[in-house]
Amino acid sequence: MALCAAGPASAQAAAAPKVLRVTFLASESGFDPPQISDVVSAAIVTSLFDAPLTYDYLARPARLKPNTAVGLPEVHDNHTRFVFTLRPGVFFTDHPAFQGRPRELVAADYVYSIKRYFDPLTRSPTMFQWENVGLLGLSELRKQALATKKPFDYDTEVPGIRALDRYRFEVRVAQPAPRLPYLFATPAVSGAVAREVIEAHPGDTMRHPVGTGPFKLGRWVRSSRIELERNPLHQHSVHDEQPNADDAAGQAIARQMRGRKLPMVDRVEVAIIEEAQPRWLAFLNGELDILWVPPEFITRAAPNNLLAPNLAKQGVQMRQLVMPITRHVYFGMEHPMVGGLTPEKVALRRAVGLAYDVQREIDLVRHGQMVPAQSPIPPGVSGYDPKLRSEMGTHDPARAKALLDLYGYIDRDGDGWRENPDGSPLQLELTTEPTQLARQLQGLWQKSLKAVGVKISFRIGAWPENIKASRAGKLMMWTTGWSAAIPDGTYFMDLLYGPNKGQSNASRFNLPAFNTLHERQRQLPDGPERDALIQQGMKIALAYMPYKASGHDIQTWVMQPRVQGYMPHPFMRDFWRHVDLTPAP
Repeated sequence: MALCAAGPASAQAAAAPKVLRVTFLASESGFDPPQISDVVSAAIVTSLFDAPLTYDYLARPARLKPNTAVGLPEVHDNHTRFVFTLRPGVFFTDHPAFQGRPRELVAADYVYSIKRYFDPLTRSPTMFQWENVGLLGLSELRKQALATKKPFDYDTEVPGIRALDRYRFEVRVAQPAPRLPYLFATPAVSGAVAREVIEAHPGDTMRHPVGTGPFKLGRWVRSSRIELERNPLHQHSVHDEQPNADDAAGQAIARQMRGRKLPMVDRVEVAIIEEAQPRWLAFLNGELDILWVPPEFITRAAPNNLLAPNLAKQGVQMRQLVMPITRHVYFGMEHPMVGGLTPEKVALRRAVGLAYDVQREIDLVRHGQMVPAQSPIPPGVSGYDPKLRSEMGTHDPARAKALLDLYGYIDRDGDGWRENPDGSPLQLELTTEPTQLARQLQGLWQKSLKAVGVKISFRIGAWPENIKASRAGKLMMWTTGWSAAIPDGTYFMDLLYGPNKGQSNASRFNLPAFNTLHERQRQLPDGPERDALIQQGMKIALAYMPYKASGHDIQTWVMQPRVQGYMPHPFMRDFWRHVDLTPAP
């Protein structure tokens, strides 16, 4: 009788779906690749859409590998022509626009998807990534649409990206672009959409993602909950990662997972939890499987960067990684209070940077989970110089006061606060979000600037609201950051490139000397010559201070005992495609 009773129960347990529960601390904006720029939306999009290439999940440093392509692209003509060949038999998830027929991914889908970035109606905040590499003919198509006020012409073939046949497409650029393949490894930049689906939802594509990725969108409650369901049509991903020979943890994961089809879980439940304490408690209560430990709870999770004994006894696992992220405050370079390239405005920004106590932020707010920034470029990307020591990482109130005095920012009326050189009030305004972390940062900024006699107030807004205002150039200062999508320092130099104003260049910094230098380094292969140009660009950034970089995140991740195969990757945001769960007892 006991054996008979166990049979159905065992079958039911085996059939139970594997549900991975994770969280993000900020809201999503939607799920249409060319319309997004936030980290949360990019992570979800990476699960829904496929780029031709991807990264080896376990290789360090980051290494490209094929995804929907049969191999890495053919490179011709000094990195100005690339040919991608797709594997047959990759299919989109079902949608009424396909009229009940299987819809295969073909070369024309990537051509259409990249062209969408240049369509004025798309209003892409990340078009700069394609525009900067100089895809031939696409900017001209965009200008034509803007000038004639006619719909963007998707059907005109341009040399920049065109289909050669059903499964091959060609990319051509005006100048050498040695790192262009990285863009084709990022679904949030080059994920393939189906034209029929986009045209079926005019003006509403952010809510209707249809791709070939490992998951499809299930239940979605905006700014609260996102559910991803396994895509049964996704059959082309297999765990065949190649970690370094000296990476014991990576080698163990590779042995355990090799050959398994991806994804391995049936559903991913993403909760948006902005405040740190509820995130931490949700993990302790077993409601989350993987958690990036909030810095304010790091001493409970990993005192002295070792897993807490009480968690270790429960079988909790831990991973750490210095991420290619730069936390910064930007100054609106077109704002009359802090912007401009005149000596007194440069002095003001540099004084503010020197006044701010970065180490206090690391100790009190980040709880040691950040390393000081010496420039906007973080570890893990090309051009990063670990030996650099600069004013960016210096806290020196005395120098800040001296700079302010020298350029006429003095207290004229004896109230203890400095005025502008022309006698008008000097009142800074820093934009932040309504979170506990933001409130702590406000306190640090207020204390730091009070010490040098500068008034500061705070504009509090939700993340989507602040992004919108930032792109419109309406913010004086904003405490935000930039996370690398690719292992290329260009991605951070883009923050200072004049033509990127309103996109990645939130500060709207525009200096011809920097623009020229940036354009030169983009054409060079990785090596000492290019590194020297990047370092020269960073010196310009330090001199003019459009950004005050504070640090680069150390991320500590904890996982419940049932989680298998998790390893943080600096550029793959949808880690859940590589994760498995042990069956529930």
